[in-house]
Amino acid sequence: MWVYRSIVRSSPSRHAIARTVQWTRHLCDAQKLSQTQPNIILMGSPGCGKTTVGRILGERLQLPVLDVDDHHLEPYWGVSVAQKLSEVGSEGFVAAEGEALKAFCPQGSVISLTGSNPMHAEAMEHISKTGRVYFMDVHKSDILERLERMKVSRIVGQNDGTSMAEILDFRQQFYERWYDERIICERLESPENVADKVLACIAKLQNPKAKGYESTRGFNLECSTFNDALLQGLAPDGGLVVPRAAVPFFTLGQLDRLIELSYPERVLRVLERWIPCNEICPSRLSEMIHAAYGGAVFQDAAVCPVRPLTGSDGQFIQELFHGPTASFKDFALQLMPRMFLNAASECTEKHKYLILVATSGDTGGAVLDGFTRVTEKAGSHSPGVLVLYPRDGISSIQRDQMVFYHGNRARVIGVEGADFDACQTMVKKIFQNVDINKTLLDKYQVKLSAANSISWGRLLPQVAYHVSSYLDLVKKKVIAMGNQIDLCIPTGNFGNILAAYYAKEMGVPIKRLVCASNSNNVLTDFLSSGCYDITKRRLQQTVSPAIDILVSSNLERLLHHVTNRECAMVREVFEQLRDNKVFSVPKQVAESLHGMFSAGWATDEDCKAAIKTTREKSNYLLDTHTGIAKSVADRFQGDRPMVIVATAHPAKFAHDILASFGRQINHRTPVDLIRGIADEAALPGLHEALLKTLSSADDKPKLTCENNIGHVLKQVTDLARCL
Repeated sequence: MWVYRSIVRSSPSRHAIARTVQWTRHLCDAQKLSQTQPNIILMGSPGCGKTTVGRILGERLQLPVLDVDDHHLEPYWGVSVAQKLSEVGSEGFVAAEGEALKAFCPQGSVISLTGSNPMHAEAMEHISKTGRVYFMDVHKSDILERLERMKVSRIVGQNDGTSMAEILDFRQQFYERWYDERIICERLESPENVADKVLACIAKLQNPKAKGYESTRGFNLECSTFNDALLQGLAPDGGLVVPRAAVPFFTLGQLDRLIELSYPERVLRVLERWIPCNEICPSRLSEMIHAAYGGAVFQDAAVCPVRPLTGSDGQFIQELFHGPTASFKDFALQLMPRMFLNAASECTEKHKYLILVATSGDTGGAVLDGFTRVTEKAGSHSPGVLVLYPRDGISSIQRDQMVFYHGNRARVIGVEGADFDACQTMVKKIFQNVDINKTLLDKYQVKLSAANSISWGRLLPQVAYHVSSYLDLVKKKVIAMGNQIDLCIPTGNFGNILAAYYAKEMGVPIKRLVCASNSNNVLTDFLSSGCYDITKRRLQQTVSPAIDILVSSNLERLLHHVTNRECAMVREVFEQLRDNKVFSVPKQVAESLHGMFSAGWATDEDCKAAIKTTREKSNYLLDTHTGIAKSVADRFQGDRPMVIVATAHPAKFAHDILASFGRQINHRTPVDLIRGIADEAALPGLHEALLKTLSSADDKPKLTCENNIGHVLKQVTDLARCL
């Protein structure tokens, strides 16, 4: 039997309306731009509908339509495709077809490739340079049904003993390599609708209003690409970077296509909607995603599994703590450093970078782990990382975990007498200080960048796991596609719940976003009243330190969106917060927020009670942040499934959890505490990576500095000098 592989030559309503109506506008835009538009190249499996869709596009755009089989190969060879395949066999056919395609040089046309063209690397390198390649990603079952109905007999490999399903599976890797834009086709979708999707892509890619990034406060950024935004960090006016384009969306039929995919595959489908293909090539993006979430980086094969919480009807736990630092921050910070180095390598100005981070506990460890993994191979080009944390405001396990990474290019500094807000404020002031940044650049050739969720590149990967949680519930048949769910998220800096908001805006049927706060409950008050007031508040230290925050940075991005990009208003309210420690939003904005968000808060005692009750009912141990979310979720539980987002492994907060159970904790080492947590409940089990890290952290220095921006600047300068 012929071995197929031997031929390889080288390695809701808003959305429904948009889908059915907007193609007219896309058509007009595409027609206006057709004079400068390169070839429109359709790629996909045999039977995916390339030829039919190509004809529709040609008619609508008034462009010539060329089918590679009919308009090039047969005239080029002087025989039919079927006859050529019969003469030379499958292996010889791919080679001959590739050589023929290399001689094909059309311009300004709609081109339908053959299903086997992408298997010849040199030919695809040639043809892809003549235009943009659109991958018609059609469900395999639909293709098999069509091919059976069409009685097709001229497919490479078809007569060599390989099943059609095997042929399609094998070819998928080549389609994944060569596309610029993926067109996710719904089950049994009409060619007209698929053509609409292609037109929408063409229009978006060439619409100047859909390009680049802006500051939430209106500053005219010089950020034209995702890579620029990634390297930028904070905007010069103190605002946060956001894309100018509208939030992309999935139809329910497209979401249905993602159900059977692995987590890395889901992430790719989500992120390639946000990141234009001419900014990061999809195949390169795929490599980075699979490196971040594949292999043994995450302890659970599902990466972020969703489990029913037994004893709590209708509630589910999404476990976001299986990464190397046992925190949800790993989901962004295993991928973001890879994208950061990719962006830095493509930057025309070759600077060194220093990542400046303020952490309430979890971000610091995740940043250090993520950059350490990817910079080991980068050598002198790797960025430095400086992490500031409130010395007395995080758990001892969080501190020891960060200290483990202290080295020549990484500094971990505990700020005396500071809380997270003070650390974050100093970071923002340093970013905004023109003189400081000029000195670092002139003297040390160093630019500052960010890895907190104030960085757009840090926030974006988090959208994917909220999409994934919904897909998992559909896959487990808890709900049907289109049924709504609620999410409850422990919230401090507002990044995690903002990512969930983006998932909702992308078309995921999320009804309510429940914002769960601890006793630092300024967000609860704001989402209920529209008034953000910290005039009489002092930050309280709680058993959930990662959300001990009073100034929630990512709220600024949310207001930018819900006010329809009213930058002047956003700038005004956050200047009021800076100067007067209070602001209010207009009534209509408050009502809009109230329509999407619910908010509640829980005390330390509420949290501990939720942890204890859940352990007794479910034999499941929550961490102290998820305990806050569980307590709040119980109050908002309705008829819809409620996904409680577990943001950390309980071992990270073993001291407070074990103490609440009355266990002896004095004189116990962090390693002993972690092992003790694993004995308290069957789930979620021991976190091996965290245990290994803390076992090696004892001999590392624990640096501190005074709560003074001058002392922090000295640390920044010292590290910049060493890079």
